[in-house]
Amino acid sequence: MDHPLLILASASPRRLELLARIGIVPDRVAPTELDETPGRKELPRQLAARLARLKAEAVDAPGALVLAADTVVGVGRRILGKPTDREEARRFLELLSGRRHRVHTGVALRRPDGSIGTRLVVSVVAFQRLTSQQVEAYLESGEWQGKAGGYAIQGRAETFVRFLSGSHSNVVGLPLFETTQLLRGCGWLRP
Repeated sequence: MDHPLLILASASPRRLELLARIGIVPDRVAPTELDETPGRKELPRQLAARLARLKAEAVDAPGALVLAADTVVGVGRRILGKPTDREEARRFLELLSGRRHRVHTGVALRRPDGSIGTRLVVSVVAFQRLTSQQVEAYLESGEWQGKAGGYAIQGRAETFVRFLSGSHSNVVGLPLFETTQLLRGCGWLRP
């Protein structure tokens, strides 16, 4: 059976690695450039869902499947995006220290007919109370760069996590269960 091309609308190497872990290799990677600024009063979950959908719609590939995702870290109603510099990353880590936060990932799959299937996955993560030395060492590692919330759970920051409820792959950037369900639902993956 011929399958439509699968295009990943993301520049994230972590999303490619996660897909490869389950044997999925996109035919093409087509990152999108969008304004990711939250709307007025937009909640973290709403932002993740909206951006995933917009990314799926932005790829010009008629007849292909387009997989897009967006991950947003939220502390209450507050959105922690990708820190712009070391000082913002420090503020994020200090805010996350000793408390729970939520990681929201919107996943969107645009089908060849143009319809879009979506999922929103939320995981709860609790950090230990971080010492100033832990924060400095993490900032020095540079691992915070380009990461929602200023940390990478698949790296050194995993040692900060005292509790996780939900999908670990979601916190990395792509919830694999929900992604495979979307691909199965359109017949691209067999059960």
